[in-house]
Amino acid sequence: MDVLYSELQPQLVRILASNLQPPDWVIDDACQTAWGSLLAHRDSVDQGSELGWLSTTATREALRLLRRERFTHAPEELPEPVRLEDYRPADPGPEHAFELQERLAEIRTLPVRQQRVVLLHGFGYEYEEIAAVTGETRRTVARQLARARQRLARLGTE
Repeated sequence: MDVLYSELQPQLVRILASNLQPPDWVIDDACQTAWGSLLAHRDSVDQGSELGWLSTTATREALRLLRRERFTHAPEELPEPVRLEDYRPADPGPEHAFELQERLAEIRTLPVRQQRVVLLHGFGYEYEEIAAVTGETRRTVARQLARARQRLARLGTE
């Protein structure tokens, strides 16, 4: 595991830093959480896919930490909502890249308002948090997500 850590840790830090551009403390915490999780689940992680697994886990943890940090401040201090054009996913590896491209292409067909709530929800935001970021009510967020799901489901059946 020491060899794996020394080989993959610098890459994992670069992935988080380039995709999310979080503060250093978020990178450190997210990476350590990901490594701890890998140790706990090492039997279920395929050999050779560790970096993808670590980057997904660390990205989710970093987003959770950033979300928690963001919502401890007043709403006027919140950043602009995520835009689809700004999203650069971590390198998922060749086996998942095509699927991710297709999903993002489908999301791009949605109205901008629905794109925003779908992406925020995909990043792990709760309905109340999405409402705070977008300035909508919780009910409006729920409706926009329901409409987006319906539209994406129709695209999947065509």
